[in-house]
Amino acid sequence: MGPTHIEHIGIAVESLEEAIPFYEKIFGFKCYSIEEVKDQKVKTAFFKVGQTKIELLESTDPDGPIGKFIEKKGQGVHHLAFAVNDLSGNLTTMEEKGVRLIDSKPRKGAEGLEIAFLHPKSTFGVLTELCEEPNINK
Repeated sequence: MGPTHIEHIGIAVESLEEAIPFYEKIFGFKCYSIEEVKDQKVKTAFFKVGQTKIELLESTDPDGPIGKFIEKKGQGVHHLAFAVNDLSGNLTTMEEKGVRLIDSKPRKGAEGLEIAFLHPKSTFGVLTELCEEPNINK
């Protein structure tokens, strides 16, 4: 039980078209995937840094979660994601320990991962995502 590693760091940006070249030119990272997650009203771009990924998040709707985040706080770190095995079990355990959940059960995220978010009021102000590769422990 518990995280196996940092899966990714989510960064809200106004424009993937502007942000991707910055990460490629300045850091030498290579964007390996761009994907739209329609139900979350977001377009994502991924970079690998060792075992960890950087996920850039561009809103596809100003009323979506990333659009509202950028309007309120501006561009910047949006969330920290941990890889786990047995996402459902982790959510149950965390809820039993008093952690406030945004998602009480896993849902589909980018790259085919099963995801769930913990409320930042329970995680010292950090929006925290738990991720699991599909079909692990199932």
